[in-house]
Amino acid sequence: MSDISPDSFPPGHGRNWIRLRTLTLLRWWAIAGQASALLVAEEVFRLDLEMGLCFLVLGVSVASNLVATFVFAETKRLGEQDALLVVLFDMLQLGLLLYLTGGMNNPFSILIVGPVTVSASALSGRSTVFVGVMAIVIVTLLMQFHLHLRTADGEVLRVPDIFRFGNWVAIVIAVVFLGVYSRRVVQEMRTMSDALQATQMALAREQKLTDLGGVVAAAAHELGTPLATIKLTSTELADELDDHPELREDALLIRDQANRCRDILRSMGRAGKDDLHLRRAPLTALIEEAAEPHVDRGKRIRFRHGADGADPAAQPTVLRRPEIIHGLRNLIQNAVDFAHETVIVESRWTDARITLRIMDDGRGFPPDMIGRLGEPFIRRRGAAPDPHRPGYEGMGLGLFIAKTLLERSGADLTFTNGTDPPGALIEVSWPLAAIAAAGGDGATGLGENRPISG
Repeated sequence: MSDISPDSFPPGHGRNWIRLRTLTLLRWWAIAGQASALLVAEEVFRLDLEMGLCFLVLGVSVASNLVATFVFAETKRLGEQDALLVVLFDMLQLGLLLYLTGGMNNPFSILIVGPVTVSASALSGRSTVFVGVMAIVIVTLLMQFHLHLRTADGEVLRVPDIFRFGNWVAIVIAVVFLGVYSRRVVQEMRTMSDALQATQMALAREQKLTDLGGVVAAAAHELGTPLATIKLTSTELADELDDHPELREDALLIRDQANRCRDILRSMGRAGKDDLHLRRAPLTALIEEAAEPHVDRGKRIRFRHGADGADPAAQPTVLRRPEIIHGLRNLIQNAVDFAHETVIVESRWTDARITLRIMDDGRGFPPDMIGRLGEPFIRRRGAAPDPHRPGYEGMGLGLFIAKTLLERSGADLTFTNGTDPPGALIEVSWPLAAIAAAGGDGATGLGENRPISG
């Protein structure tokens, strides 16, 4: 069952993750590039620039970098507001350099798009919109207000107005397009990262439960002998203490408690040590184990194992892997949640493949969502609340976890709507070699049981 959501992640997840040192190093590269461009423009192209003011602007950037390097720790990470201030500082610094070097007549004016892309990749949507608007305001002001580019002979270098306007339009389009594009890509990456983290959490939890079962089984086996000894000794003491009723009652109490411990351990697990039987199971047993938590949830779960006339004894023995159990459990949970009355779990096998079909008699998958099923954090816009699950707002995370875990085991998944019954249908198919246990036909031994180390 999947009860993992983004809310279960640690507080501040996704915040304060930008290292100040990373931005500082990038700014050193920018300063070096700007200084080189100024020197080449003056010495090679003989342009008459306000070098004093230009290097004053560069000096402010150098000073801020030195402060960031020597005042703050190397591991310092910036929050949302701090990172926004750094990006705005870099944009204003670049805008001042462009003002001093020709404004929109300067071909380097396209670099104003850089801070917007950084913001879209690292900051929130609100901050990105703010940075994008500031970039458009800066280039708009540079269209009218700037110092002219002059050669050493006093000639003014100007781009024709139509080209300057074209550059302005291109920069505005680049700010909007690259901002939206970068934002969308980064959101997809973060969503997938969060979903994969939830998948790893689910798999780790299932693995711990499996390991715990082995530990309990080992404890039941190892404690059996000392408990039997305690029971035998207490019984003999009780027989010899007929003349001492109080002591005899104590001895009988010890025997009863030993019996109670034995019964508790038997209920928790009967196999001994790390029994290799726990690692493999018949296919039908694995499926029924995955469905077991949902059997008593008010919906009828019907199992159909094998094709018509197939011999159940010929079913394959498969690896009892936590990701398979958890993935199938999520799919069956989804079917039980949305079924009206009945869920059918059908399994078939051949010499080459194992196929499992999970069907319910509910409303089925929305046709416009079938192509997106298995993606994390999806919501159907404008969808009315489900009367069968009041208060539930699905995000697709459970199906994503199931799909990811089952595909890791080698399965192929198909989501569609069935006709009999006319509800949702999920088909899971494995190559037999992907999950079949070695020696599954019982021809070979299981090998030696090994004690659990830990």
